[in-house]
Amino acid sequence: MTSGLLLIDKAQGWTSHDAVARTRRLAGTRKVGHAGTLDPMATGLLVLGINSSTRLLSYVVGLDKEYLATIRLGQSTTTDDAEGDCLTRATAEQVAGITPAAVAAGIKDLTGDISQQPSAVSAIKVDGKRAYARVRAGEDVQLPSRPVTVSEFELLSSTRRDGFLDLEVRVECASGTYIRALARDLGRSLGVGGHLTALRRTRIGPFRIEKAATLEQVDVAAQLISPADAATRLLPRLTLTREQAVDLGHGKRITVEPDATRTGPVAAIAPDGRLVGLVEYRGDQAKSLLNFPPDEPSESTPTP
Repeated sequence: MTSGLLLIDKAQGWTSHDAVARTRRLAGTRKVGHAGTLDPMATGLLVLGINSSTRLLSYVVGLDKEYLATIRLGQSTTTDDAEGDCLTRATAEQVAGITPAAVAAGIKDLTGDISQQPSAVSAIKVDGKRAYARVRAGEDVQLPSRPVTVSEFELLSSTRRDGFLDLEVRVECASGTYIRALARDLGRSLGVGGHLTALRRTRIGPFRIEKAATLEQVDVAAQLISPADAATRLLPRLTLTREQAVDLGHGKRITVEPDATRTGPVAAIAPDGRLVGLVEYRGDQAKSLLNFPPDEPSESTPTP
């Protein structure tokens, strides 16, 4: 029962749950989870945790992300993307009047620390029920605005077609930012409406799409990121002695060099390179937050 993180390049039409279910079969375990969903329309990076490494996913969810997207100016929809019904349609003359300077100004206004109203079809819970489920049930859902950070909002190219203006953009943003809401708000600010027609997630924190595999091509055993490798990409590293590794494994505190700069979790690594656990510093001691026991051998793995 090998643990680790797996990078998947999700295809369009698949839900994140579909990807998890397929990976469970490929990995031969029920213990598979994901760090942040992607809509069925979207493609790109999903970070999956397998077996004990599902405990690391909480440290992945809140990381910043990068997306490539296509924003269509000239039409707004009920879902702020191409899967929704048309709400408004600008005239060809209105769309033709959109200048590069106006687009640049609109993008600038949506960059930095901004207030954003999530799309009504988001996965945010309202009284214990997902917003998108309430919308599908016919409810009128209005989610409150909240602060988000868009660190980069870059226009890559623009194309005029069929009375619309399509913008290819790259966005780097903090967790909790909705790209479809950026499309909606950009179109609204330009007075023509806007929605998302394509979305691809290319990065989550230190994990990039270039290292991901499709579900049709993935070799789970070969492409699994070990718990130690994953943890040290996410957190500072503490290299243990053999005795410290044993003590931490038994739940004991260990003595360390005090380090006031380490206020959060630290990945504690044994001399053999195994992730023993996540610890936090308390003066000259480190206290275990999460233990990561060695993987149990599978039934097909011979034991000495």
